[in-house]
Amino acid sequence: MATAPAAEQAAPKGGGSKKLIIILAAVLVLVLVGGGAAVMLLKKKPAAEDEDGAETTEAPVKPKAHAKSDHPPTFVPLDPFTVNLADKDVDRFAQIGVTLQVEDPKFADQIKAYMPAIRSNVLMVLAHKTAVELLTREGKEKLAKDIMRESVRPMGIELDDEDEEEAPASAAPKKKKKKKAHVESPITQVLFSNFIVQ
Repeated sequence: MATAPAAEQAAPKGGGSKKLIIILAAVLVLVLVGGGAAVMLLKKKPAAEDEDGAETTEAPVKPKAHAKSDHPPTFVPLDPFTVNLADKDVDRFAQIGVTLQVEDPKFADQIKAYMPAIRSNVLMVLAHKTAVELLTREGKEKLAKDIMRESVRPMGIELDDEDEEEAPASAAPKKKKKKKAHVESPITQVLFSNFIVQ
């Protein structure tokens, strides 16, 4: 008689482990299917944002003859800027999100070290702009160039200002200036993640 109750207890234990294995397999399948669906949705989402064009505005900069590097570019997001604009008639402000694209991750770390000075320079550039200048595509492109120039200035890199080079050519030459060697910016692009002018 002692063997009969022992046999009854062994039978439910085996059925419980089968249920546990089935439940774990079902949970694993659900997690894999959910993860696969999430990956598919996230891959489609950036393509849809590019088609709309409302989410991200890319400021084009001169194409550079760089060889394709082995590593992807590094992006350094700056905290969003909210600044009063230089409009005289009306109080207007802009909220602008800026991300800097750099080739070298080491330079990205250097940018982070100089971040307070870079933010100050960018704020000074933004504070001198009017709403009319910022609402046109050309204005945004010029702003991107100005931000690129001011972002590397705290690190001792002076980029040529293209507008200053064109102006003396049309005006009467007073003095000959020594032509500086062209310095290429370590920042490859300035990207706007949001751009609101009110």
